[in-house]
Amino acid sequence: MERSTMSTFMANKGNIVRKWYVVDAAGKPLGHTAVIVADLLRGKRKPTYTPHADCGDNVIVINAGKATLSGKKLEQKMYRTHSGWVGGLKETNYKDMMAKKPELAMRVAVRGMMPRNTITKDSLKRLHVYGGDTHEHQAQKPEMYTAE
Repeated sequence: MERSTMSTFMANKGNIVRKWYVVDAAGKPLGHTAVIVADLLRGKRKPTYTPHADCGDNVIVINAGKATLSGKKLEQKMYRTHSGWVGGLKETNYKDMMAKKPELAMRVAVRGMMPRNTITKDSLKRLHVYGGDTHEHQAQKPEMYTAE
């Protein structure tokens, strides 16, 4: 019997190439956009994806304030935080959140799509969310990402 000579690729710090992508969230569902962004941050859409290595790209999300929520989620869905103290639960509905801090709504949605580990913490540092249609990363020459 002959053995195959192909080896499995393992990403490490020396061979990771990061690109910059711009994702436009205008008119698209918040959750669908968050899935695409989370996959780009983890590197799952690359052929060199390695689960235990941080091999994702930098992602810029524009028009986060124009993302949509289907159904009655805008009025009924709540964002909850707890301080850890008795009675420390704070609730905000998504209508107020999308009006005041659409960047936070997108960041929370993307974080919910990521695994709970240390790679996620490093990956979220490469996420840049803007409520409007302008960003300050033109020097990095980002390319628009279009979902297949």
